[in-house]
Amino acid sequence: MPETRYAKSGEFRIAYQVVGQGPLDLVFVPGCLSNLDLNWEEPGVSHLLHRLAAVTRLILLDQRGSGLSDRGDGGEPPGLQTHVDDVRAVLDAAGSGRAALLGASEGAAISILFATTYPERARALVLYGGYAHFPTWVMGSEALATFTRHLETSWGNGGTLNRFAPGRCEDAGFRAWWSRLERLSISPSAAIGLGRRNAQIDVRRVLSAVRVPTLVLHRTDDAWAAIAGGRYLAQKIAGARLVELPGRDHPIWTGDVDRLADEVEEFLTGERRNESRERVLATLLVARLVTPERLAARLGDRLWSERIDRLREAAADALARHGGHLIGTSGEQIRAHFDGTSRAVRCAVTFQDAAKKLELPLAAAVHAGEVDLRDGSIAGLALHVTERAAARAGAGEVLVTGVVNDLMAGSSLHFIERGNEVIEGLASPLRLLAVMAEQHLEPHIRTARAPNLEALTRREREVLALVAEGRSNAAIAQRLRLSEHTAKRHVANILLKLDLPTRAAAAALVGRQPEA
Repeated sequence: MPETRYAKSGEFRIAYQVVGQGPLDLVFVPGCLSNLDLNWEEPGVSHLLHRLAAVTRLILLDQRGSGLSDRGDGGEPPGLQTHVDDVRAVLDAAGSGRAALLGASEGAAISILFATTYPERARALVLYGGYAHFPTWVMGSEALATFTRHLETSWGNGGTLNRFAPGRCEDAGFRAWWSRLERLSISPSAAIGLGRRNAQIDVRRVLSAVRVPTLVLHRTDDAWAAIAGGRYLAQKIAGARLVELPGRDHPIWTGDVDRLADEVEEFLTGERRNESRERVLATLLVARLVTPERLAARLGDRLWSERIDRLREAAADALARHGGHLIGTSGEQIRAHFDGTSRAVRCAVTFQDAAKKLELPLAAAVHAGEVDLRDGSIAGLALHVTERAAARAGAGEVLVTGVVNDLMAGSSLHFIERGNEVIEGLASPLRLLAVMAEQHLEPHIRTARAPNLEALTRREREVLALVAEGRSNAAIAQRLRLSEHTAKRHVANILLKLDLPTRAAAAALVGRQPEA
């Protein structure tokens, strides 16, 4: 997770983060529902941020009064011009002289005002789900009064989800995260106050003063802000280009975020990364820790860090054994792709074996589909589907999609139906199945022979002895004067030759050997 810093704007502190080292600065101006730390825990948010940070120096912030920023002076919510000054303060603190702005929801209005107030600091505008006049394109006074009454009783338990992201209402994991986002962004009273303040948004008179290149992105059936609001922005801002995206959900990080990131990237850089990518069929594995914050609080920082390091080492070993390729980690999540479904599922089971030994609650999912692949980077709807399936998995569970189940017909693994998941972008509900808990990884091979240390080379025996001492790959590499990659490969070969699932099993085997 990036380091959180604070910019001083007047007497108040505005929380911000900087990610990536791209050639141009992009500041993301969110709506009031934002928490810099919590954002990285949701796969859709973190994936979008990683995509943007791959081509820009991405500057993230929480609005004054929300998330990690100061809550204000206890009076009325700050006006849009105050937020404009806060953005300028963040840019100053981050050492950015001139930046593009990505404004989402009411953040679009803030970005428009910034570009007209400080034209020398604005390079370009990307306006997502935005509007120039709240009563016209979001809701009128009567609807707002009803919505405000609803906030008084439902705030903090995900009650607004059906208004902002109706396509995610049946996703229990996402609903739990959304509930936390409500609670950790603003209080119920502040939510009501901000709703009334946003109802006063009217930037129609300044649209003609925007003098920077502008891209308007809007979902055609946006449940919160009508598509007509985006069309109006594109019509009134000189030279603006409108791209209408499919979908109903309002948050910028829902739906096909790769399509959205492609549009932003092409607009800012002149290139669309996916155009040079290879379109391939791949099996994807996503594993995530369940409620990691609770376990981290119980274990303490040192023990928690040690457990996570050991889990990642075990994951790297498992990927080497099963021919997997790491896509990347995001917070407490591991993602990888494989050429075959069987290897991916068996690798997921190995992940679970390692996590159980470390007493870490891990959930995993496997899905197969077409992705864009280049230099080890994966993008596409299939990855989003896998992350959604992983969000549905419980601790200790491996879920596979119906596609994977069909491709594994006749394998030694067995699956149990776990219901369907509705995912935006898919024509029909996604079928989910769980790998049976009693299924053992590679049962025929494991029962055929006992581990034989004589199969190891001299160097591998040296590595095994250090594994038994509890040393990490980095420590083994330093001790034997190897590269860390070579040490990792030795460990993988040892586990393969001895037919053992984890480093812990290898260490236990050494402990059972009689002394010479």
